[in-house]
Amino acid sequence: MADSESETATASADGITARYEVRDGERVLAFERDGRTAAVAQNVEGYAMLKVRPTADGDELERYYGFDMALDHAAELLGVAPADLPVPDAAADMGM
Repeated sequence: MADSESETATASADGITARYEVRDGERVLAFERDGRTAAVAQNVEGYAMLKVRPTADGDELERYYGFDMALDHAAELLGVAPADLPVPDAAADMGM
């Protein structure tokens, strides 16, 4: 789990860029592909549901318990398969 308010990590694959950061009391995993964006956020304690947003700072669209379900929704927003989403190692433990 994240232990620093300034932790960041990135990953890229197949034209999709993922940026993970810890900020403002949240762990945020934001994706970008061809101008389309999606984000998954969770509180830094890691026990709350995951929030899917259209952008890192956008309004919540839906909440999920599982990381896989949140990634499915994020992939849908980007128009890709969930398996296509690169996930930085620092974000791999998100979800309940």
